[in-house]
Amino acid sequence: MKSKYFVIIAVTLTLSATFQNCKKKTSNNPVPPTDTLYTLTPDTLIYPPHFPLPTLPADNLPFKELIQLGRMLYYDTLLSNDGRACAGCHIQANGFTSRTLYKNVMPVLPHENLAWYTNFMWDGSKTGTLEEVMLFEVSEFFATDLAKMNASAKYKPLFKKYYRTDTITHKLIAYSLAQYLRSVITKGSKYDMYFRGQTTLTGDEYMGYQIFFTETGDCFHCHTNPVMTDNMMHNTGLDSLYANDADKGYYNVTGNPNDLGKFRTPNLRNVAMRNYYMHDGRFTTLEQVIDFYDHGMHKVNNLDPIMALPYKANGLHLSTTQKNQLIAFLKTLTDSTFITDPAFAKPD
Repeated sequence: MKSKYFVIIAVTLTLSATFQNCKKKTSNNPVPPTDTLYTLTPDTLIYPPHFPLPTLPADNLPFKELIQLGRMLYYDTLLSNDGRACAGCHIQANGFTSRTLYKNVMPVLPHENLAWYTNFMWDGSKTGTLEEVMLFEVSEFFATDLAKMNASAKYKPLFKKYYRTDTITHKLIAYSLAQYLRSVITKGSKYDMYFRGQTTLTGDEYMGYQIFFTETGDCFHCHTNPVMTDNMMHNTGLDSLYANDADKGYYNVTGNPNDLGKFRTPNLRNVAMRNYYMHDGRFTTLEQVIDFYDHGMHKVNNLDPIMALPYKANGLHLSTTQKNQLIAFLKTLTDSTFITDPAFAKPD
């Protein structure tokens, strides 16, 4: 058991350092005033004690009313011009992702624990704060019609009340959405309870835990504890040829040949709930994913150094029992309370 705690402490410190080094400057948009007229209610978001503290932007500190406004917007098709809403693809019951492919080509990444991210999208094409990414979603992806928003009898008075403005802008919508998404935290899985000493793992789950957090499976270098992603870009040998532009990954952002085939490490929380894996959804089961990492990777020139370590040269060679144990552990990352929490559901 001593090695268990060593691994936990080591990977937690690594994650904390990683995210602390990714802090960005915040914009100069003023904090909503609370001195006169309507007074906003500060919200002390409860972060899991075993998580590193995220960086909160000084110009968009959490307020209960703004979180609720962002939640309303998240579920509202008024954001788009074609009947779409954020929640149309990011479905709470599915771990804030979709059971189908987006435009039939790629899985929808989950909207959970985004407070700890600085890189977004499969190819890392969006970086920065949640506010900056939501501004892209509102102004470009949805191209939200501001005329409709400003004519809305539902939202016009709320923005005036909370932001003291007569004009709803893309930026204010983005800030409201970021408020809500920063509150969407999955922290109640069996693994979290085990981490906090509130439960025990079964024999298979514990063996899978050992495989995950040691060089036997070597998952923990990229899927760092406890958020289960290092939020960085890696080439894991998924392809040796890049026939489709989407397969080029981060290269499409930087133009650097060394970034060919690099993708952002996905969060593994609620991973057993997904129907598709990898940037193009080529795998449909956890068994297929594990088989790939066990013996299917391609030895490309820019293979991630972790994947190119000598003991991985010919694959991991996990036994069938070990693979099943690893899957048993991955299923402990499912948070059944998160997917049914009324605080994240569509408002009445």
